[in-house]
Amino acid sequence: MADTAPQGQERSKDVEAQMVASSSQERAAKFTAANMVRSLLPLTVIVLALVGLTALRQNDVDPVRTVETTTGTQLAAARASYPLLVPQGLPDDWRATSISTDAGDATETGDPVTLAIGYVTPSEEYAGFVVGDEPRAEDLARVLDGRSGDTPVEIDGRQWTETTTARGETAYLLEADGATVAVTGSATDDELRTLAASVQPYQAG
Repeated sequence: MADTAPQGQERSKDVEAQMVASSSQERAAKFTAANMVRSLLPLTVIVLALVGLTALRQNDVDPVRTVETTTGTQLAAARASYPLLVPQGLPDDWRATSISTDAGDATETGDPVTLAIGYVTPSEEYAGFVVGDEPRAEDLARVLDGRSGDTPVEIDGRQWTETTTARGETAYLLEADGATVAVTGSATDDELRTLAASVQPYQAG
């Protein structure tokens, strides 16, 4: 009679070995997955923080685009037949956002020259400055035509005329050396007066 005990014992050992191996693999798989989650967690936090920071910075970007006014002002001063008056020394929270001049068309002495500069004021409103020796020029006509209620006022020691434009906005007018200066816009009255008070003879810096 053949002895089968060793074969049975071997099969039993093989089964036990397979069970141990399977259990070890399951623990290893669970351990690997847990480690992966734990290792990815800090990275996820960092990514979310970066996304939040980027969004915050984008929200803090000032939507107001400022412009450089020196070149246009210099051109107007060089071509104008009158002493150019321009705003000077405005506080830093006054931001120039537009400038236009027809000085490039003034090719002969005496040709009219108009300069217009637009500002965003500290109250986030608009204030416009215009100077020129041709009342029919578009930028000046927009202020002068259809105005009403001219009233003399004194601003910083000079006599201005307070008026109301056809758009219903307050404007301050100054006549000086054959040119007209106009200050107007949706800004507060104090801001318009601040702009008017800043108007001085142009001096190249």
